[in-house]
Amino acid sequence: MKKLIHNFIHCGLLGWFLEISFTAFHAFRRRDLKLPGATSIWMFPIYGMAAFLAPVCRLIKNCNLVVRGLIYTCLIFIGEFLTGIWLNRRELCPWNYENSRWNLAKVIRLDYAPFWFISGLLFERLLRENDETLRPD
Repeated sequence: MKKLIHNFIHCGLLGWFLEISFTAFHAFRRRDLKLPGATSIWMFPIYGMAAFLAPVCRLIKNCNLVVRGLIYTCLIFIGEFLTGIWLNRRELCPWNYENSRWNLAKVIRLDYAPFWFISGLLFERLLRENDETLRPD
């Protein structure tokens, strides 16, 4: 349980960092040199749920990078869809992709797949490193 909580916190923080960086990059593309990055408090537990990828990471560790990235992308899309629908029903969802032609139910953007591919591999690396450092001697 201690390892899960540790991973949950680390994944939540990594996710927040990635999202703030991603939104700041979009501000840069709009020529807003203040680079405001944004997120929501709701995103911490959503990103923290990447901690539950740890068993998947161990299971697919011998697969090649592309296969692992595709698996993580699919799992992240599932998590994004379920949490987005749940938050939308409560009018709390911090994202709305209805203006994207690549959206599914306003909560997933299929054109974000490459970003989730990379994010999944970053979460994998974090979880593997945590697995090694938290291993009892």
